[in-house]
Parts: sequence; C-alpha cells; structure tokens
Amino acid sequence: MTHRPILFVDHADALGGAERSLLLLTTFLDRDRWQPHLIAPPGTLAEEAEAAGIPVHVQVLPRLRGSSRSLLDLWQQAVRISKTAREIGAVLVHSNTVRATAYAALAARLAALPFVWHMRDYWLSEAEPASKWPDRLGKFIFCRMATRVFAISHAVAGVLPCSANLSVLHNGIDLSYFDEAHTAAGNTASLRKAAGFPPQAQIVGMVGRARPLKGQHIFLQMAGQLRATAPRCRFLVVGGDQFNVGDDYEAHLMALSSQLGLDEQVHWTGQLDDVRPALEAMDIFVNPGVPEGFGLVNVEAMAMGKPVVAFDHGPLPEIVAHGETGLLVPPGDTAALAGAVARLLQDPAHAQRMGRAGRRRVENLFRIERTVNELEAHYQELVGTA
Repeated sequence: MTHRPILFVDHADALGGAERSLLLLTTFLDRDRWQPHLIAPPGTLAEEAEAAGIPVHVQVLPRLRGSSRSLLDLWQQAVRISKTAREIGAVLVHSNTVRATAYAALAARLAALPFVWHMRDYWLSEAEPASKWPDRLGKFIFCRMATRVFAISHAVAGVLPCSANLSVLHNGIDLSYFDEAHTAAGNTASLRKAAGFPPQAQIVGMVGRARPLKGQHIFLQMAGQLRATAPRCRFLVVGGDQFNVGDDYEAHLMALSSQLGLDEQVHWTGQLDDVRPALEAMDIFVNPGVPEGFGLVNVEAMAMGKPVVAFDHGPLPEIVAHGETGLLVPPGDTAALAGAVARLLQDPAHAQRMGRAGRRRVENLFRIERTVNELEAHYQELVGTA
C-alpha cells in the first residue's frame, strides 16, 4: 500500500497543548497509508517527533509583524516549505498553529497542494486582541486559502468565517495512557508527601502554564473563599512558565497566595512532564481560565475519573456534561466556582460518581482513535487515490 507523505508545519520549539496533540495524531496515523513529516524549529517538539520516528525538517518560522522584513521572511520560508513538500512527494500540507498557517498556506499554493488549516484557538493571537479587524481579516484570508479547515470545537468553529470547507475535529487522548496501571500510584503518594498534605486532606487542583488566561489568580481567590468552609481542603497548582515568557505573573501569584493566607494550603509543583500523579492526587479538578479553543486537560482529568468544575463558556459545555461529569458555573463568578467545589467536597460519593461518568464520556467521545479515524477520512477525501 502507498505511504502518502503529509507535511505538518508547526512553529513551536516547546511542547504546548497544540504540539502534544499533533504528536499524538501523527503517532496514531495509519502508517500503511500515511507518512507524516514535520517542519519545526530545533527544540523539544522536533526531538519528540524524531523519537517517534517522524522525519523532521528543521526550519525556524519567525514571528510576523507586518514589516518589510517580515514579508521577506514569509516569502523565503514559504518557498523553503514548498521545496520540502515537493522533495518528499507530499500529498497535502497541514498547519498546526496560527503562525505556521501563514507560511504553510502560501507554501501549499506554491506547491499546488491541498492545504489543511488546523485552528486550535479563538484568536490569531494568544489572547483576545484589542482591535478585532486584523483578526477577522486574517481568519477570512486563511479560510479562503485552506482546502479544509479543522476547528477543535464547535465554539471555535463559531468564530470562523468558513462554511463549506469547515469541519469540527475534537481533540482526543490516548486513553490507555491514563489507565490505572499506568498512573504511577507511588508517585502520587510521593507528591502528597512532598506537598505536606495530611492523609485526610481533600485536594482541589488545576493544571496550566502560568499565564493570566489560565486563571491561577482566580483559583487562588476561590481557594481563599473555601478556607473557612472546607478546613480539610488543600490546593494543588500544576504548571509553570513553560515558554519562558519572563513576566511577573508568577510573582504576583505568590504575593496573592500570601495575602489570602494560603501559603500553608497551596502547593506549587512547577512544570511537570507527567501530570498523571498530580491529577490522581486530586479529588476535584478546577478550570478557572478564560475560554480556550478546547482545553484538553479537562478531558485528561475526566480520563483520570475526576469531576470537573469550570466556567460555563467556550468549548467547556462540549466537554463537561453539567450535573453528570462535573459542574459549570456562570463565567467570571468566583463565588459560584467556590460554591460548586464546596458542594462536591461535602458529598464525596457524588463527586466520585461524576468522576466515573466523566471517564465513560471520554471513552465514548474523546479517544484519539476516533479523532484519527475522522482525520484520515478527510485526508482520503482531499487526496483521493493520488
């Protein structure tokens, strides 16, 4: 059977959610039908891809800023990508990040190949832009240049000016990675001990890189409200400055923790390569952040059998079944967030039932095998028997 090469393009050197999802997709692709190749800069993503047997074509894709220098970068790097596509005999080009899309869209045109835009965010920038028109214009252009657009949630699909070429492709996880036999129970006990949590403590936690959009400050404010009503409760914050942004947000969080009198109740793990022991240690998982494109960590928490408490916005209603696998509260209402957590802390049996229901929901809707089957069907439609 023909191994048809697909050229994936990503601009990141580190492993964010988009990159982890990409690695999982390429790992589960049917290698009797498709041969993934990756364009990426030097770094962890390239190293992990090579370790997974994916040919990597090292290339740096500079940030585009609208200057003449950026236009030259765009042209030169797109020409280089198109050359790589022709050399490997690629049947299509698949961009995995917004920055990569600018380069990959032009490269696919130059190489006369189908172009897939995988849109994983609400905005073309990390956070909501002050001015919306450049974002709308960029989305309009990318939609017109793409042969197929994949939105990772219905929420993301709703902000894209695409119609006929748009499909929703939910992220998936390798469920076996989160099975009980693989969750390192000993590490979980070590984590509880390192955190100084007493054996009878009820643990509420969150996972996310240290950025305001992830909502660690909201989590701390919620924790402050729970102190009086849930004295057995302890709080676990997983994540650090993964991309070395180097601002003062982490310092702000430490100061806020002290101000709220939480220094003895909160444990900070920093960035973890494996979040399973931390998730296993939690009784309740909280997502206090702003709307994201998907939020795979919520699915991971559900796969570990944890109830999810979050704001009712973005794609979260697609992931969390309110009242069945967790609780969703009005966006921005920290008191409601604390109240929902308190309800589950007071009824551990109900929380555990929700956790088990969450695991079943992941098994039915968010397995990587399902995602890849849908992706391969799209690929087949785009390239036919070429």
